[in-house]
Amino acid sequence: MAKFECTLQGDYDQALSYFHNGILNGSMSASFEEESYFQSAGVRVTVRVYERYSWSGGNRLSMTLTLVGDGERLFLSGITAGGSQALVFKINTWGEEAFLDTLRELAQRW
Repeated sequence: MAKFECTLQGDYDQALSYFHNGILNGSMSASFEEESYFQSAGVRVTVRVYERYSWSGGNRLSMTLTLVGDGERLFLSGITAGGSQALVFKINTWGEEAFLDTLRELAQRW
């Protein structure tokens, strides 16, 4: 499992669309699986789950993206899971890190 979190500034809807499109365009096997949305007292939260095939791991792995917005203040969290091949210990998590790097690079360009 790998995690990336950061704070950003900007329009919530534009950021959500930017990260969504960037993740899907970042890998030919990436897919959008499901989402949850909540809003209360001006704070917005979207949780989205993406999957992609990991060539290095030979399996599919997932990334959960959470975007929280309070006006122009944004909080982004990405957590990947599922890239390990071992039964007891986690080994070969390169696919998880590579998937998370997609989000990390998008956040740096934002």
